[in-house]
Amino acid sequence: MSDIIKQKIWDIIASNTSAAEAGWLQQKVALAPGAVAPIELMTAFVAASRFLSKKIITTSEAEKAALNLEIPGFSVDGWSLVRLGRVWLLTQLDPSDKEEYVKNIETLFDTAEMNELVALYSALPLLSYPDQWLFRATDAVRSNMGFVFDAIALHNPYPEKHFSELAWNQLVLKTIFNDKPIHLIEGLENRTNEKLAVTLSDFAHERWAAGRSVPAQVWRLTGKYLNSALLADMQHLFDSDQEDDRKAAALACGDASLPAANYLLAKYTDLEKSVKSGALTWADLEH
Repeated sequence: MSDIIKQKIWDIIASNTSAAEAGWLQQKVALAPGAVAPIELMTAFVAASRFLSKKIITTSEAEKAALNLEIPGFSVDGWSLVRLGRVWLLTQLDPSDKEEYVKNIETLFDTAEMNELVALYSALPLLSYPDQWLFRATDAVRSNMGFVFDAIALHNPYPEKHFSELAWNQLVLKTIFNDKPIHLIEGLENRTNEKLAVTLSDFAHERWAAGRSVPAQVWRLTGKYLNSALLADMQHLFDSDQEDDRKAAALACGDASLPAANYLLAKYTDLEKSVKSGALTWADLEH
């Protein structure tokens, strides 16, 4: 990890802390680079909630852009100061000895309470040896702790870069099952795949059979893979009395290369015009 990203994070911390809070953090890493004992940083990681405010930090547009420039998709929006401080402390661990570095991070995972786990999963895009944390990351997808799941699933670029197709699909599906906004999953459009599209169709049929609805924006994952079965789903959506369902069908058909999808969309001239002009986009369904 570059010193630039460490400094960008520190700049955000500095603008959100009191002098006492900033002083406490600086005191924990005041030794020469590489000389800070890992145990000191790990102890500070755990103790951070006693010395830092739990307030939600604020970031400027320039700060957001600077972070995204260094690590695309990485965001600290909505984080507490404690969470950000803990992540910054993790960036101070010396990664030169891989075995020692991995052991220290694993120790923190093994002993963490919920808020510490949130910080650890939030830090995955910043940690050295990213493949070492794949088991931890996929395990978080199975977590029943909502905040832990959110830390890996939402606004986190790690899954897009490192998850297998199976693990990625499980993350997306659980986000949908939990009624969370899938547009907050980093890399959502880049990791669409046919297996996920088919599974979403099966999921929708189960929901409809139970008299339940399906979030309209999940259909954004199907357009490139429309087949006869999914095309029948599009017709079902066009026939819905919910406006968002009809919009989703139009957008999915607009994304498709299947001639039958283009023909179906052409039957709904107002929606077709909105899609082709760009007046209607998936962003309109991001609730």
